[in-house]
Amino acid sequence: MFLLRFVLATLLSKLGLSGMAILGLLAVWLATPAPAQDGPLRIEITEGVVEPLPFAVPVFVAENAAAEQIARDITRVVAADLVGTGLFREIPAEAHIARVASFEQPVAYSDWKAINAQALIVGAVSVGADGRVETKFRLHDVFAGTELGQGLRLGGTTQAWRRIAHKVADQVYSRITGEGGYFDSRVVFVSEEGPKDARRKRLAIMDYDGANVQFLTDDATLVLAPRFSPTGDRVLYTSYETGFPQIYLLDVGTVRRQVLADEAGTMTFSPRFSPDGSRVVYSASRGGNTDLFARSLGGGQAVRLTEAPSIETAPSFSPDGSRIVFESDRSGTPQIYVMPASGGEARRISFGPGRYGTPVWSPRGDLIAFTKQASGRFHIGVMRTDGSEERLLTASFLDEGPTWAPNGRVIMFTRQGAGAEAQPAIYSVDVSGRNLKRVPTPGPASDPAWSPLLP
Repeated sequence: MFLLRFVLATLLSKLGLSGMAILGLLAVWLATPAPAQDGPLRIEITEGVVEPLPFAVPVFVAENAAAEQIARDITRVVAADLVGTGLFREIPAEAHIARVASFEQPVAYSDWKAINAQALIVGAVSVGADGRVETKFRLHDVFAGTELGQGLRLGGTTQAWRRIAHKVADQVYSRITGEGGYFDSRVVFVSEEGPKDARRKRLAIMDYDGANVQFLTDDATLVLAPRFSPTGDRVLYTSYETGFPQIYLLDVGTVRRQVLADEAGTMTFSPRFSPDGSRVVYSASRGGNTDLFARSLGGGQAVRLTEAPSIETAPSFSPDGSRIVFESDRSGTPQIYVMPASGGEARRISFGPGRYGTPVWSPRGDLIAFTKQASGRFHIGVMRTDGSEERLLTASFLDEGPTWAPNGRVIMFTRQGAGAEAQPAIYSVDVSGRNLKRVPTPGPASDPAWSPLLP
């Protein structure tokens, strides 16, 4: 409950400035079902927050000499993960009054309360002779003077210390917000280099925060639109290796790849896995017409899902696999439609002014993200699955290609500015439209696709 107390205290301190706004927010809170007594307060990220929650994370205790640097590194990444959400504010180490010399020492809550820390993360790290890293941590509610749940232990190799840090941050984030975490995940994207008239593009993969970049393909062939499998170990993408677009399936661990067979000379593109990973839905151009098809990865013939004198592309399954959302210009301009996963009658769900494309179903099943072009600007937006409650989260010269975080609360996309020298870059924004920021990449980058949480 400490987040609610902090927000109330902040609002009350400003009562003279915005009393009506406070009364409105209080009404919303009173109408919201209370969380379970033994669980953290669950905030709706779609509503934003008044002010980031201040937290303290002293450098994790190194329990042996081999752990000193890794302990500092893990602490740094945990703090960066939380601050990067826009929901948390770190209290710098120089402001700390208390010092944590042992993981087992009692917490001096009064010292942390004095610097206005609402949450306290205490941890310890050790490295065994076999190189295995053991990390343990506890999350404390400073205001209440209690520990939030039991402390956890995590293990891994010295090369995997960043994953350990992300897992710690995921646990803290989940306990405070009630939402699933998303830090221990990866992003596959198209890395670009060279002049625009001779641009080289290759697939790359990185941690969600831009670290640990690895290249998956060479730079000799144009590649587009990578998509992760539900287990995060395979990637679908479109390649022009043969001179026209074809879909490839790549194993992330071995970098082995194969063409998904189709009729000779058929252009295939915009692939997407089914939620169980057994099928692929994609666009194929046959006889001058572009429709949606599905095929089993176990073999067999492709099944045609649409048959219309229009362009059907950018399909995406609902999380339960029962429906597909896609882009079609059958109404005269690109719009968003939903149909059964087996094909059949499609229902249009986008009706605002402008052109809609690249729809992607949220992993939570509650929203569909999309690209919209209207009034000379591009936007990333979200709407309910019936097309209601459309909200535009961004606006720029060119924003396109949304992809969801594993928890369905953050979206990455490609942004490119105007002008001959502008380069594409990857950005992220949360579903409230707050916390827009650039994701670091080695150079120009586009077409991000977010993995599920790593196992």
